[in-house]
Amino acid sequence: MDRDQLSEVFDLVEVRGVLSGGFSARGPWVSRGALGTPLKFFAVVSGRARLRTDGIGSPVELAPGDVALLNHRSWLELEGGTGDGPRREILPEENAPSTDLLGVDVDTEDVVVGGRVDLNPTGRALLEHALPPVGHVRAAAAGSDGLRATVHRLFDEVRTRRIGAEFAIRQHVQLLVLEMVRAYAHQAELPPGWLRLLTDERLRPAIGLMHAEPGRPWGLEELARAAAMSRTSFAERFRTVAGVPPLAYLGRWRMLLAQQALRDGDVRVGALAAELGYTSESAFSTAFKREVGVSPLRYRQRVRTQGLGAVAQRAGA
Repeated sequence: MDRDQLSEVFDLVEVRGVLSGGFSARGPWVSRGALGTPLKFFAVVSGRARLRTDGIGSPVELAPGDVALLNHRSWLELEGGTGDGPRREILPEENAPSTDLLGVDVDTEDVVVGGRVDLNPTGRALLEHALPPVGHVRAAAAGSDGLRATVHRLFDEVRTRRIGAEFAIRQHVQLLVLEMVRAYAHQAELPPGWLRLLTDERLRPAIGLMHAEPGRPWGLEELARAAAMSRTSFAERFRTVAGVPPLAYLGRWRMLLAQQALRDGDVRVGALAAELGYTSESAFSTAFKREVGVSPLRYRQRVRTQGLGAVAQRAGA
């Protein structure tokens, strides 16, 4: 069975979707405010909405089931509804939307839910680079059935608040993030980077080898053979798709694995260096500091201190 490379990356960069708000409205409405989170998303459950934000020339028209993913935008304006009279202003709230959406009728009301995508620092560098300022994922596009279904399952849990709803909402938001990335990868012309690389069928066998045995001293000849390409064609295609040469990608993949091992376990740095194919602990530490900015031991200390701080914050909440 082929390894699921997208799932591997999602685990390593700790992708986490969080539902942070939602509202329903009848008649003309508008919601505007500042955005303080790097990656925000808004899903239209029912009705239609027009989205404006900084960095785009014209508004984005959102239909039922559509999702907009905003990447490092500073402000947002959503408007929708039909009928006469002034637009009702809805203040965006960073609260669980369950109270506002209890008993909502999707046949007569516009419904919008929103949230954020949390990532570790490596994940932010990867995903934020792979996404445009505003990603419009259309539910009506081919291959987006999963996105539309996930939006409605998520809303159903928010609206009905059945037993276990909080757990279900967290899982559905996670799936929504996955469906957004899947749909975007098939609907858009992706820039060079890891997301485009993971969707390239020609290069998939070579990527599979590097992911399966990251500590092996892979050469271009072996990787090109796995992709059934010449050495030159493979190297050129890889750089075009990934934005970096194959062995540079392998080095970055090793660093992702190293960060996960240092976060989650007590592995010795020397043992980790050998496992990932480095000839010495010092060579590994040099490569790690060049990629991450700090030494492996300093990184482990930092992430564990941050983890303890988060636990203390939750306990005091």
